[in-house]
Amino acid sequence: MSYYRVLSNAFPPQYLSELRGQIMACRYFAVNNLNRDFVGTKGFSVVFQRSSLDEMSRCFPFFIPYLRVALQPTCNAFYLNPLLLQTGSRVDPHIDRSLRSYCKAIEPPATVSVLYVQVPSALNGGELVLRDRKHQVGCIRPQPNTLLHFQGDLTHSVKEVKSPQASRLSLVCEQYSLTTDELQEIPEFTIETRAIRV
Repeated sequence: MSYYRVLSNAFPPQYLSELRGQIMACRYFAVNNLNRDFVGTKGFSVVFQRSSLDEMSRCFPFFIPYLRVALQPTCNAFYLNPLLLQTGSRVDPHIDRSLRSYCKAIEPPATVSVLYVQVPSALNGGELVLRDRKHQVGCIRPQPNTLLHFQGDLTHSVKEVKSPQASRLSLVCEQYSLTTDELQEIPEFTIETRAIRV
C-alpha cells in the first residue's frame, strides 16, 4: 500500500442505510470510550480475533458485509468502532494502538480501514489528515460509501466539523497481524462501551 487506497461505491446503498440505522439504534452506542484525542465523538468498540467471526456475526450481523470486504487476510486481531462526529467534534493527531490496553508492547496495526457511512452533502471540516512523521501524505475529504484503507503506522487526525447540525458517521477497523504470544493477550471477543444500560 502506498500510504492509502480508496474504493468508491463500496456497498449497495441499501446496506449503507441499514448499517447507519443499526449503529445509531445499538444499545452500546454512547459517548465514545476512546481516548481524549476523540473530542466530542460517539461510538463503541468491538475487539475480536479472526477465530471469533461467528460470535461477531451473532452479536452484530449488520457489520458482517463490511467485514467481508474490509478484513485483510494476513490480519488476525481487530478493533472495530463506529465513530460519529457532530458539530464541534474532532480527532486529534495520533497513531492507532487501541489493543495496547491488552498487550502493552503491541505495534501499530498493519492497516486501518474506514467506511464512510454518512456524510452531509455540505460538510464543512471533517477531513482525514494522514502524516508520515512530519510529512502530510494525504487529506481525504469523506465521501459516503467510500472505503479507505491506510497504513496503520501513519499519524492521523480528523479536522473539526464546523457545519451546523452535521453528523459524520464512519466505521473504523484497526487490523493487526499478531504473533501467537501477542494473540494470547487479546480477548477473543469483547465489547467496550460507556453506555449506562447494556
